[in-house]
Amino acid sequence: MTGELPANLKANPRLSRWLRFDATGFIELSPGKVEIGQGILTALAQIAADELDVDLTRIRMIPVTTAASPNEGTTSGSLSIEQSGSAVRHASAQARSIYVAAAARRLGVATQTLTVEDGTIVGPGNLRTSYWELADDALLQRDAVAGAVPKMPSARRVAGTPAARLDIPDKVFGRPRFVHDLMLPGLLHGRVLKPAAPGAKLTALEEASVRARPGIVAVVRHGSFAGLVALTEAAAQAGVDALRKAATWSGEPMLPDETNLAQWLKGEPVETTIVADKRAPTPVPGLRTVRRQYSRPFIAHAAMAPSCAIAQWSGSDRVHIWSHCQGAYGLRADTALALGIPPENIVVEHVEGAGCYGHNGADDVAFDAVLLARATEVAGRPVRVQWSREDELAWAPMGAAMAIELEAELDAGGDILDWRSQVWSNGHVSRPGRMPIPTVLSASLLAKPFERLIAFNPPMTMGGGAERNSVPLYDFGSMRVTCHRLLTMPIRTSALRTLGAFANIFAIESFMDELAAERGENPLAFRLRYLKDERARGVLEAAAKRAGWNAWRKREGAGHGIAFGRYKNFGAYCAVVAEVEGDADIRVCRLVVAVDVGEVVNPDGVANQMEGGAIQATSWTLKEAVRFDRQRVTSDTWETYPILRFSEVPAVEVEILNRPEERSLGAGEAAHPPTAAAIGNAIFDALGVRVRDLPITRERIIAAMG
Repeated sequence: MTGELPANLKANPRLSRWLRFDATGFIELSPGKVEIGQGILTALAQIAADELDVDLTRIRMIPVTTAASPNEGTTSGSLSIEQSGSAVRHASAQARSIYVAAAARRLGVATQTLTVEDGTIVGPGNLRTSYWELADDALLQRDAVAGAVPKMPSARRVAGTPAARLDIPDKVFGRPRFVHDLMLPGLLHGRVLKPAAPGAKLTALEEASVRARPGIVAVVRHGSFAGLVALTEAAAQAGVDALRKAATWSGEPMLPDETNLAQWLKGEPVETTIVADKRAPTPVPGLRTVRRQYSRPFIAHAAMAPSCAIAQWSGSDRVHIWSHCQGAYGLRADTALALGIPPENIVVEHVEGAGCYGHNGADDVAFDAVLLARATEVAGRPVRVQWSREDELAWAPMGAAMAIELEAELDAGGDILDWRSQVWSNGHVSRPGRMPIPTVLSASLLAKPFERLIAFNPPMTMGGGAERNSVPLYDFGSMRVTCHRLLTMPIRTSALRTLGAFANIFAIESFMDELAAERGENPLAFRLRYLKDERARGVLEAAAKRAGWNAWRKREGAGHGIAFGRYKNFGAYCAVVAEVEGDADIRVCRLVVAVDVGEVVNPDGVANQMEGGAIQATSWTLKEAVRFDRQRVTSDTWETYPILRFSEVPAVEVEILNRPEERSLGAGEAAHPPTAAAIGNAIFDALGVRVRDLPITRERIIAAMG
């Protein structure tokens, strides 16, 4: 047997951590990736069912827990199918091989004479046994070895089909599934008082009157961290309102000028890196230089439900956490660092939350719960902490604001000879578990506060952060791409869906349209002239065909636009055609999305991710921006942080280019960036004005017209 184990299986080789066969007729599958609404657990179950030759209904998905699950890091970056799917496929193939070998020994036949039909193992002369008769945990108490051969794509019967989501029935019928609904014996309720402003210090707290309120169990203060525990949620909310009035804060204004973000970004201290530097063998001087600047604001996660968690201490040094975080092991690591206790004394158990688009407040609220549950008066009872809507919109990490300058050197005919790009942005990652200091919010508020980490960018081998997709996939003879990461962070930033790809592809694809317009060339044809990658060309041509690009008839107040991106430049390919109508108030009427994710495990899941991503990107493009004054974030309600309404959702059509011969690529974030650019390009086609700063609001359109 040859070949190497997939990276996540190599890092977690014990097969019993992945799979368990139960004598009652089902298989427990325990991957290290979590369900955050993307349907990943269904797709992983499909992969396992195929390799094990069982019906999908026999697969029971076990939620991630640091007590037993493999450590697959964070569920992020559209990597679950690519990484965890590969590990599950190989682990399942090896488990099948082990059980078939055990059956061969029991039946006294050669392994190659056996087949498996829904867990029943059949041999010559109708000899038979089953996984369930052979079920023995000891069989998988071994490490995976390289060489187990998964099935060929043509032999798979479950993967590639639109299997129904395993998590949907509970959600449709309102059965408790979210951490917000979790009830434990003796449950208490906590609330945490957020600082008056970023960087503010709690100088005084009149606790006595709050402690005397009905239903209050404990008031907790630790430096600038303050909160309380109560018998009921209502008492907790009333108590924190009283605590707010009893608090005195100090601190100077530290937030930037919201009205000129791009200039602020370009004026801060930075760390500069060269992302790409390609020179033509025989440089040709350009006759004309075109320069443009694009920007995006800070963007909130704006999950539908505020972050929530439960924590329970056992004695003075052991704690159990129930959280909807994306990385259970990362949260465990940060909690251990912040409290100075061994990681093995902490169990983090994943329970689904109602919405997650990256590093939101899930880890922060979990650490809040840990601090409150440690109070002596709590006496080991579980404490549930839920952030308010205001907390969520103002204090969860934000997607970083970005400014992007693009330059193109053109020849006499308007062809691109040289491409130059500069990106200014905060870093895009400050997730727990990745640094020697904890990054959970309240760790910086303790009596001995931890330094607040300045967000960093992952390496380009992982897709990068601010520089993600800053290098065009187009075949230019010469290009230079530079990234400037800010070394100050007045507004806390971390991973938001797509990281820097959203702004970078918006800029690149907007600029490509502007250059095509200067040449008087069809923007689709202009792109195709610079693309050699056949899969890239494939999604562009598929989107254009599905949308009827060449049959479009120009009419007043309506326009269409096209854009393309390959997520991280090594992930899924996606092209979008947008159709818009309006004058100053723009309505996106139709989005046509073509996507190539290699081998498709669940076509419904891919389509759902494309639809959801395109709709969220429409909201980001037209509406969303974090608002703030010099002291605090002010967009802390749905009125001040508007998102796309159901009445404004466009029709979304998805064209999937299935390539079963290619490895599977993640779908979750591929549609966002080209959707934004396609909408911007469509607005230009409709109105003849170009808005280069997101969001494309009525005010900005009117200003561009003026």
